[in-house]
Amino acid sequence: MIQDLSYERLLETSKRVNWRLEDIIGDDKPMDFSKPFLPESFARTAPLDFLTRTERLKLNQIRAFGYLAMFELVERCILPIIEDLAPSKPGQDPHRRPALVQFAAEEAKHIELFVRFRRAFVETFDVSCGFIGPAEDIGAAIRAHSQLGLALFVLGIEWSTQRHYVESVLDDEELDPQFKSLLKHHWLEESQHAKLDALVFYELAARASSEQIDQAVEDFLDIGAFLDGGLAEQVQLDLASLEEAIGRTLSVVERGAFVQNQHQAMRWTFLGSVMTNEGFLKAVEQVSPDGRARLESVAPAFC
Repeated sequence: MIQDLSYERLLETSKRVNWRLEDIIGDDKPMDFSKPFLPESFARTAPLDFLTRTERLKLNQIRAFGYLAMFELVERCILPIIEDLAPSKPGQDPHRRPALVQFAAEEAKHIELFVRFRRAFVETFDVSCGFIGPAEDIGAAIRAHSQLGLALFVLGIEWSTQRHYVESVLDDEELDPQFKSLLKHHWLEESQHAKLDALVFYELAARASSEQIDQAVEDFLDIGAFLDGGLAEQVQLDLASLEEAIGRTLSVVERGAFVQNQHQAMRWTFLGSVMTNEGFLKAVEQVSPDGRARLESVAPAFC
């Protein structure tokens, strides 16, 4: 993988695929709330047979709100990491810093895209949807880990966006075209970010000891466990949003089924789809075959 990558090539590609916010979202590009926003492979509303078709559609859209809110949160966490990594040392590739500065600028643009989406969603949807936070505290907890562990975390997130779009969004013709367009344009730039972060990850790993590499894998899993706790909280917020949107309270049994189903759905979306991603696992394996095995041993719990 690394042999095919260079900062110069990725910088040029990034400039070609770059898009403007006003071309993606605005008053002239409304979302169609008669359609689902999120692929069923992520939303997993079908097993909730105590919800009507209309109620499952509401849940799908609530989950879509949370999906982009989660990526906004993660990118707010990623941005300072990339900014810290951007300065180059003497003798490094002269294209390295410009490529990472471009990376950071695009992450900032994605955050603004998600902010505008949330604003447009709230203006049209029946209720205001809750989301975990505050983002600053979550970001600080994540960034408390090792630099190599953070690079591995960023690499996993970037790879997950590739898989989400290509495997679940691209060929789903039932999705709202506007939401699908938003995901497509996010993917276009994140596909370059995954390659850039791979370069940075390999650079850091080349200077690390075997113990530091092992710790990076454990840091990744620690971040995953921390986020999993946040996902459990998000399920409760989504349940409250759904009950308000549909105007009824679910029974105790229904609530239990909802929590179990939706927590596992979110686990797959944000954690399992990373830890079973072959591109991500191959990148880890190049640095540590034992690290890949460690991730694969944990992954089934999140699928």
